[in-house]
Amino acid sequence: MSNQSIETNQPELTHKHPQPMNTEFKKPLPLPNGEDSGLYYFDVEQAVNAIEPGAYAKLPFSSKVLCENLVRRCPPEDLTEALSQHIYRKQDIDFPWYPARVVCHDILGQTAFVDLAGLRDAIAAEGGDPAKVNPIVPTQLIVDHSLAVEHAGYEENAFEKNRAIEERRNEDRFHFINWCEYAFDNVNVVPPGNGIMHQINLEKMSPVVQVITDKNDGTPVAYPDTLVGTDSHTPMVDALGVISIGVGGLEAESVMLGNPSYMRLPDIIGLELTGKLQPGITGTDLVLAMTEFLRDEGVVSAYVECFGDGARSLSVGDRASISNMTPEYGATAVMFYIDEQTIDYLRLTGRTEKQINVVEAYAKHTGLWADGMQQAKYERVLRFDLSKVVRNIAGPSKPHARVSTTDLVNKGIAQEHYDPTAPADGSMPDGAVIIAAITSCTNTSNPRNMVAAGIVARNALKKGLVRKPWVKSSLAPGSKAVKLYLEEADLLPDLQTLGFDVVAFACTTCNGMSGALEPEIQQEIIDRDLFATAVLSGNRNFDGRIHPYAKQAFLASPPLVVAYAIAGSIRFDIEKDPLGQDQDGNDVYLKDIWFDDAEVDAIVASAVKPEQYSKVYIPMFDEGKVDAERHDAVTDPQYNWREMSTYIRRPPYWEGSMAEANQLKGMRPLAVLGDNITTDHLSPSNAIMPDSAAGEYLDTMGLPAEDYNSYATHRGDHLTAQRATFANPKLLNEMVRDENGEVIQGSLARVEPEGETMRMWEAIETYMKRNQPLIIIAGDGYGQGSSRDWAAKGVRLAGVECVVAEDFERIHRQNLVGMGALPVQFEAGTTRKTLNIDGTEVFDIEGEVSAGGTMTLVIHRKDGSVDKAPVKCRLDTADEVKMYQSGGMLQRFAKEFLAGNVA
Repeated sequence: MSNQSIETNQPELTHKHPQPMNTEFKKPLPLPNGEDSGLYYFDVEQAVNAIEPGAYAKLPFSSKVLCENLVRRCPPEDLTEALSQHIYRKQDIDFPWYPARVVCHDILGQTAFVDLAGLRDAIAAEGGDPAKVNPIVPTQLIVDHSLAVEHAGYEENAFEKNRAIEERRNEDRFHFINWCEYAFDNVNVVPPGNGIMHQINLEKMSPVVQVITDKNDGTPVAYPDTLVGTDSHTPMVDALGVISIGVGGLEAESVMLGNPSYMRLPDIIGLELTGKLQPGITGTDLVLAMTEFLRDEGVVSAYVECFGDGARSLSVGDRASISNMTPEYGATAVMFYIDEQTIDYLRLTGRTEKQINVVEAYAKHTGLWADGMQQAKYERVLRFDLSKVVRNIAGPSKPHARVSTTDLVNKGIAQEHYDPTAPADGSMPDGAVIIAAITSCTNTSNPRNMVAAGIVARNALKKGLVRKPWVKSSLAPGSKAVKLYLEEADLLPDLQTLGFDVVAFACTTCNGMSGALEPEIQQEIIDRDLFATAVLSGNRNFDGRIHPYAKQAFLASPPLVVAYAIAGSIRFDIEKDPLGQDQDGNDVYLKDIWFDDAEVDAIVASAVKPEQYSKVYIPMFDEGKVDAERHDAVTDPQYNWREMSTYIRRPPYWEGSMAEANQLKGMRPLAVLGDNITTDHLSPSNAIMPDSAAGEYLDTMGLPAEDYNSYATHRGDHLTAQRATFANPKLLNEMVRDENGEVIQGSLARVEPEGETMRMWEAIETYMKRNQPLIIIAGDGYGQGSSRDWAAKGVRLAGVECVVAEDFERIHRQNLVGMGALPVQFEAGTTRKTLNIDGTEVFDIEGEVSAGGTMTLVIHRKDGSVDKAPVKCRLDTADEVKMYQSGGMLQRFAKEFLAGNVA
């Protein structure tokens, strides 16, 4: 690190708007050589040790960062009690957390701003000033969820064609998003075609250490970057030592408006990484193995902190893959300490030397540098040996269902003695891989992964191997820098030749936006009732997520995706079967085309350069240009809603029944569900089919079928989005059974008391016309998966007042509360099965609504009998109780703005 003083007269501010801060414990920040940096910081060590001498050195990394947030922002009268939660590992009060930033993608970001625009209208209707509704916390919205891969990586000009379709389909949405950038303060938009939010956050947006002007005295203050993001994979920048938490859109809206996010101290678990990865093993193999390991160990809602020799050996690219998969572990955060790897990565990605010096100086002085974490104490410490990791895939429908590639036959995935040649007529084989996608920030953020994929493509071409013709292949990096370094390494032409040209810089297949298949391929799947699959370098493979005709999906490393495009079938034993023959007629196996680690390292060292990242991000984040455009824009504070839009519509949350309090009486079940119900079951994101309820509605609105787009893109229009509720064809509603008593798969419901089975949307419409309050009964792990607020909005608009489950995923539970639906949890040992619930019942919830309190589930049976069962109210904090009693977060916002009590 340079010892030069960081100039006091011109600090490099990470955000230009001053922020309110406390005054106690504020001091000048020294450089490692003892000189003055010109910056200030809050001496958290002094504040903590004043309560318990020597306690600061024993705090986990996460607690040190959260304590800094408290010392700087917590009301002074509450500070001692809040810090004591960390010092003494107590979990008996809620403490406030003030994230420095909010990061959104265009789906949840758009719906959040639709809510805020609707809130402006609600405020104006009551005589208030709509222009006062503004984000106070800096908010960055990245458009990355809107592009479908309609043109594959073997088509000419696929990128340009896909972008043109994206613009045409999303004109209404992009018009609204553009309005938001200029109508709201503190909002910056990254337009479509530029990358994925988490990768951009990692490579550019996170400064690791913020430098902001203190509103009290104008001095520049350094403090840790923290954020919430409207996507469950937001923790990716935990890899940089930045606490970044995935939240739903409703929680993000609250933080935007300056409200603290309240939490109880989570379990903070140490994860000691030992050993080193074996040759030929990728960061993807590591993260899939860790997903299985951490799921088995049980880290639900915990903060996990990685340390040890193994952690130090991992590049930030590998660390980022690990942190990105946080929700798949069930955790809230997976942190890495700040160390030399962090500094090297900041330099590699083009951060300024001045900012890098700030990060190093701050981390070393405040004990956030790895060397300052040696006394940290954890609730428990897990150990994971990197050297034991083997080549893996995960599937067929769960990210934690890891399978070694040497065990595919034993697991029934591959077929022993599989004939790798296609049928003589050229038709597809059983288990055909119809999609092979190098996709997702999880893996495309790691240069070693991408270079390895390029080497495998190059080696395959040299052996005369080609992609199977039924495989829709694509390359969709999360950053434009990836294309630049693949070009520099001369590996992009090999990927292009094999069918992996760049089709987008967006989420694409990983988010279910894999696009249409070739018509003849799709027809063959239908006519022959083929079992087709997808292989992708993504982070999720839930049932029905990737493509309607891909019955299974497997997660794999980018180089393995290339190999499966050549193999063409999941029945292929990728380690043992020949991929084809070379020019001399010799069989070619995976080992013959696999990468060499030394070559990967050499190419990464020579081809990945800081100037590539600067070339991409300097123009993308030209604040002067944005400020000038905002100054010149003439923008009405209220949005001019387009009446016929199926993408953007004024929301109804302050009207009719949504403004009324829940009665929690006389509720009929909309669905009785089993374990592991995901937000993809509750409100899918993938393509809208013409025969779906949403497709039929869009037809009446005049949209051609080819422009129906995805469910996700329509979430700014509640009339379209609510038709996605339980629209997943893989849904198993236990109320709907055949004559043999077997549950029928599909988007189906049974309307009571008639007992008539119908499509889910028709059932919802029927109950809405009756003003029938509804309830959902479910098993364990309810609401896992993506942090989509529409999984809660959809059921709430349907009339669901309460969800009773064995357990809830964190973000979805918060979203239910935010929508005014009561989450209630069965006591241990009690389930829908032990209570013999079959859907004919009517339910009441009795008892006081309190944080974690006991209530009573009253079950009115069809035969007139009544049973009761104790249940736990899953409003987890006092603030959530207040929110629920206000009718939800959006109703609470309106009341606070009109009362003038907004932060």
